[in-house]
Amino acid sequence: MGARYIVSACLAGVRCRYDGEARTNARIAGLVQAGLALPLCPEQLGGLPTPRPPAEIQGGDGHDVLAGKARVINVQGEDVTDAYIRGAQETLHLARLFGATEAILKGRSPSCGRDLIYDGTFQRRLRPGRGVTAACLQEAGVNLHVAD
Repeated sequence: MGARYIVSACLAGVRCRYDGEARTNARIAGLVQAGLALPLCPEQLGGLPTPRPPAEIQGGDGHDVLAGKARVINVQGEDVTDAYIRGAQETLHLARLFGATEAILKGRSPSCGRDLIYDGTFQRRLRPGRGVTAACLQEAGVNLHVAD
């Protein structure tokens, strides 16, 4: 049996956020150290560098991105949708490979946000919605939890 959880790697102490930092959560780091959780960064799995320009979903949320109705655009105006979709698909593949049925994700992220994401204006305004990876995992039946 593999790891029960997949977790946003930044919550486990991995410096993989867009700004090159981590957002370590001691409880989540403990799950990883105990072999109960697999830390993953969908944005890195999608091929994006660290650090990288911040990105937000424009025109919807992660479900809309997966359906081709919304895009992920970085602050420099570059369309990074394909990398976000690729990262979500790779994260789901690894979750299945390791038998993970639960995900603990970083809130507000355009990849991992579960309940709230930034609104696409780069003005730090939040709106209801899921990130691309959160949407992909939810659609595949993975139970989502959020941490900040």
